[in-house]
Amino acid sequence: MPDTRAGNPPALSRGRRLAPWSLMIMAILWGSTFFSIKRILLHLPVSDFLAVRFLISTVVLVIVFHRSLKMSSRTLIRGLILGGLWAAAQLLQTAGLAHTAASISGFVTGLYVVFTPVLGLIVFRFRVHRWVWVAVGLATLGLAALTIRPDSETFIGYGEALTIGCAVMYALHIVIMGQWSTPEEAGALTVGQSVSMTAIFFIFAAPGGITLPSTGVDWAWMIYLAVICGALTLLIQTWAQGHMEASKAAVIMCSEPLWATFFAILLGGERPNWLFAVGAIAILVAMYLVIRPPPNSKDSATIQ
Repeated sequence: MPDTRAGNPPALSRGRRLAPWSLMIMAILWGSTFFSIKRILLHLPVSDFLAVRFLISTVVLVIVFHRSLKMSSRTLIRGLILGGLWAAAQLLQTAGLAHTAASISGFVTGLYVVFTPVLGLIVFRFRVHRWVWVAVGLATLGLAALTIRPDSETFIGYGEALTIGCAVMYALHIVIMGQWSTPEEAGALTVGQSVSMTAIFFIFAAPGGITLPSTGVDWAWMIYLAVICGALTLLIQTWAQGHMEASKAAVIMCSEPLWATFFAILLGGERPNWLFAVGAIAILVAMYLVIRPPPNSKDSATIQ
């Protein structure tokens, strides 16, 4: 398959410039979901929440991209595979969270920022520039500062092992998305992923029956999570990864805990501390390293 990211036509150059900022918007939207998800999960099982959320996302995507339903069998299969990886990551994270502290789960899940360049190197022989490795290290430090608390147990147990599996699934999703996604097929590939996720979540939720939100407020939050933080963010990721390297995308995406903490301080009354400052600075510097224009043309083709 030809690499559509090669060359420098004006439209593609604009795409490359916009892709990192689009992923940052996606990470901010992800970070805004903390309070709404916490509220809904007081009334709905996790599997039911995911099934209903992604059913709504799929309906919206099918309506918006109905012309993309005539996608090729190759695009459909790729979408189903990518959706399966993302759904597996979600289920492993949920299962692991039942056996480990939330802070550890957040950190271990975020380690996809490390696994992404490693898997890209192993699976697709991607060459990763030294400054991207520096950004990966800074992002990992930032994740640790934002998520791990001094009194947390950090040994590897059953829950941590499941969550490591989650991080690997997310990393595989990012790496393979970067290889398969093209701007022209972003809509169709997004629809395929959403259909796959919905089917998998319904398989897990159906045996006990599907519980729906019971109040107007919960439905409002569900629609926000499904349309804005589900359909839109999945489309953003699919489109943006058609324009940039997987390892750089992972650095920007792993800023989600930073934005979640920001919203917790802004809306939840939490007080910032020195760990937040360390984590924020480390992640912002990491994002700067991957967003900044490459110093020369050789660097601009490090992972093609």
